[in-house]
Amino acid sequence: MPGPQVEPVQSSPSQPSETDVVVIGGGIVGAATALELAERGLKVVLCEKGVVAGEQSSRNWGWVRMSRRDPREIPLMAASIRIWETLGERVGADLGYRQCGIVVPFHSKAFRAANLDWLPYLDGTQIRVDAIDSDTIAEMLPDMRLDYDGGLYAPNDGRAEPQRAAPAIARAAQAKGAAILTNCAVRRIDVAGGRTAGVITEKGRIAAERVVVAGGAWSRLLLRDVGLTLPQLKILNSVCRTEPVPDGPEITVRGPDFSVRKRADGGYTVSTLASNIYDLTPDSFRFFKAFVPAMKMEWSALRPRIGKRFVQEWLDARRRGDDQISAYEKTRILDPEPSVVMTDRAIACLALAFEAFQNVKVAQRWAGLIDVTPDAVPVISTVDSVPGLTIATGFSGHGFGLGPGAGRLTADLVTGSTPIVDPAAFRFSRFSDGSKIVPLTGV
Repeated sequence: MPGPQVEPVQSSPSQPSETDVVVIGGGIVGAATALELAERGLKVVLCEKGVVAGEQSSRNWGWVRMSRRDPREIPLMAASIRIWETLGERVGADLGYRQCGIVVPFHSKAFRAANLDWLPYLDGTQIRVDAIDSDTIAEMLPDMRLDYDGGLYAPNDGRAEPQRAAPAIARAAQAKGAAILTNCAVRRIDVAGGRTAGVITEKGRIAAERVVVAGGAWSRLLLRDVGLTLPQLKILNSVCRTEPVPDGPEITVRGPDFSVRKRADGGYTVSTLASNIYDLTPDSFRFFKAFVPAMKMEWSALRPRIGKRFVQEWLDARRRGDDQISAYEKTRILDPEPSVVMTDRAIACLALAFEAFQNVKVAQRWAGLIDVTPDAVPVISTVDSVPGLTIATGFSGHGFGLGPGAGRLTADLVTGSTPIVDPAAFRFSRFSDGSKIVPLTGV
């Protein structure tokens, strides 16, 4: 099942033998990090095993949201929204970014209480997310036919086009002097004398004193090979896009059992977080205890199963020599089969809410693997035990909106600059220093 069609990025013609920084991973966080570093005058090489934005960075919903954001992510999300506002001009491309607003109707008493309990996290900030009554929602969305008791409205929340964004950022980094190497898997991070010395790619070695791991779902495997344990699992979310719908809503809506946002092509991206597939793997048992709180929070939305991913990840975890084909080369792009049942259910629920979607045609379906951490908060962090290594991964389904801000924070950590926000909540060491790991809002 082919995933969404991403805008192409022409690979740089040759692999440098040395550079200042290697960024592993061509998703939106890796691309944004490469752009930030290149703009600061560093020599940068970004290595992507497949194509830029080939995995979750092109398969997400395209939301740029503050609403229901994990409180630990709020400062970074605020910074990211400020970057999004001028990012298109900065990279010389229309990213489809629009501050269309997001409405979250309260469809049950429990859901209403959870959202109202979240609002105080914004106290003392200048961020606007409002609790609004049902009449106000009816004025904003007169065609919506749902039973609800008020809702949240975030006027500065918005949307952008995932298939455009990371490629445009990568091309801008390339224009600033970064080498963007596609179909170039990093087989291993090279560590010498206790610190990073570069990477070994399928095309040879690149010497570099600084390495950034922004490998999304592949980050755990990369880090394991340098003796680091990243507690990371994956859940599968299925998405579909519709043909154009002339009378559909401009405002993005998170409803019961559906979420919908308008696309630049006039169609809509439709999905739901109410039904995620969780493939059991060897890491499911290895990290079971760490993920128990998150599983309790998300259990009603998870559909566990055991199948070929268990065997595939067991095979991927086998150590290989630098001269052997790696797991990253065997799977250039993670392209899992989407669930027709789940996407059809989301479309059916959407059609009940909005008459404009009664006979909508589905143009395409796809699925993506969301990399999650036990607290559903990313790791954006240096690593004390491996100087020169910086991690930017584990975004738990929040990475697209956070991407530009995360790229800036990662570049700040790489260069030792004053960080754009306090990175303490994102430190890698929280999983080993005795900190209580608690999910607050989930995936």
